[in-house]
Amino acid sequence: YPEIVDPDTGEPVPHGQEGEPVFTSLTKEALPIIRYRTRDLTRLLPGTARPNMRRMEKITGRSDDMMIIRGVNVFPTQIEELILRRPELSPHYQCVLTREGPMDNLKVAVECAPGVDPEGIAARAAAKLLQHEIKVYVGSSVEIELKGEGGIERSVGKAKRVVDLRKK
Repeated sequence: YPEIVDPDTGEPVPHGQEGEPVFTSLTKEALPIIRYRTRDLTRLLPGTARPNMRRMEKITGRSDDMMIIRGVNVFPTQIEELILRRPELSPHYQCVLTREGPMDNLKVAVECAPGVDPEGIAARAAAKLLQHEIKVYVGSSVEIELKGEGGIERSVGKAKRVVDLRKK
């Protein structure tokens, strides 16, 4: 039995609204699954091929990675998709969140591809284009910081894509 809930409150959201899928399965013999939270983000779609079955939109992101910048939901995967289109940039990046007064700011620190000078014309042009693409695609202005090869700290396991420096 799938349902979509608000990731913050756990309360069900209206049909068709994006949220976190939660699953309940009472068919497991040894251990039923009751309201299993996935931490993904998606929405249930209307209609189906068979009665009593629900369709789900493709997963759009993770609720634990989502950043809210000036009222806009931003996912690192959206930014990564745009970075990967630029041959001058490497896939190593971090999103750094800060707060100045009441405004949240997002800086994307991204490494240049091997052999590309972060101060060079090609890298600066790629950064300007990336900044514009993020504003159009995501709907929020960001600052781009170019780093040389090895400038983004590597981690073991899942890469740490979001650094939140805002005071809670």
